[in-house]
Amino acid sequence: MPRRHAAMALALGALCAPPEAAAQDIDEGLRLGGAIRFTTGWRDYGPSEGNGDADLELLRVDASGRRDALEFSLQYRWYETFDAVHHAWVGWRFDEGRGLRAGVQQVPIGLLPTASHSFWFGSGYYLGVEDDYDLGLVWRDIGPGSSWHVGLFAGDEYGTGDRYGRYSFDVADAGGLRYRERGQLVVRHARQFAAGDWDMEFGATGGLGRIENLDDGGHPRRALGAVHAQATRGGLSLQLQWLRYHHSVDGERIALAAFDFPFEIAARADVHTFNLAYAFDMDGRWLDSLTCYNDFSTTQAGGGEGLADSYQNVTGCSLGKGPMLTYVDLITGRNMWFVGGPGVGIDAGDSDRWHSRLNINVGFYF
Repeated sequence: MPRRHAAMALALGALCAPPEAAAQDIDEGLRLGGAIRFTTGWRDYGPSEGNGDADLELLRVDASGRRDALEFSLQYRWYETFDAVHHAWVGWRFDEGRGLRAGVQQVPIGLLPTASHSFWFGSGYYLGVEDDYDLGLVWRDIGPGSSWHVGLFAGDEYGTGDRYGRYSFDVADAGGLRYRERGQLVVRHARQFAAGDWDMEFGATGGLGRIENLDDGGHPRRALGAVHAQATRGGLSLQLQWLRYHHSVDGERIALAAFDFPFEIAARADVHTFNLAYAFDMDGRWLDSLTCYNDFSTTQAGGGEGLADSYQNVTGCSLGKGPMLTYVDLITGRNMWFVGGPGVGIDAGDSDRWHSRLNINVGFYF
């Protein structure tokens, strides 16, 4: 078990996709790129070995391009113990705001591109409802003051629940909880407007789908709903989101997997997000960008048998200079899977207390 926690902590140091990885617009012509990242950290849970060590945690290749209306984007990643597709899609652009994309791509849920600013994302990421990439079709209609996303997904990016080496968190075939994702329809709408000096966005997302019970062939339903708000004024940004997800399975738990590890979460819960960030004006002499933030999220599991609420708070800064982007984050969590907890929304018993990790990640993006 100690070795497992050490490997898990290292793998979860590899999570973040910086803003450019989630960009929605593809430039004319062909672009090739990639990234290499290094990480180090100190934690107050698990084995002490490895604390303070520097590791190569990610190699990545990217390709994207557009010619007339046709466009594509793909990214593949190599981690310490596995390799995985991040996204791979082709699309047809009808005009500057409207287009259809097919392939492995982001599921459009709530705050986009992510409901967080930090390297470690928010609680929703570990529940499969933030920065999730699945196989499907997505229609985008983004105009002045309004945006629509409609996605129809066949399943997860690999079409199986027993491949744990993947980037985004999906329903898993693990232990006695034998399921896999089978399909989902997601509709997202947002409105943007100005209110004095503030730029505002309000939006809502709804999703319906099913999963497959690999033991009896049944297809339990799954559903999600979310409302979100974002306000920016100069460098100041405030994000709020409420999201509810529900898997109609027998019992109180379901398994997810990513980064080579399966784990259990509450089968249904409310996820609350409150993020505050400030982007400082930089002259480029020492830094091109500096953004500091506090991202707070909680998973309210509703008090079912064997369940308990989970909390996560990340305080940190991202610093950019040329091709280098560095994250310095202090992550604290209570009953949270990767910070000493057994899962998300799962009763931790006597170990239900706050744990923390200081994480430093230095990446070079080309």
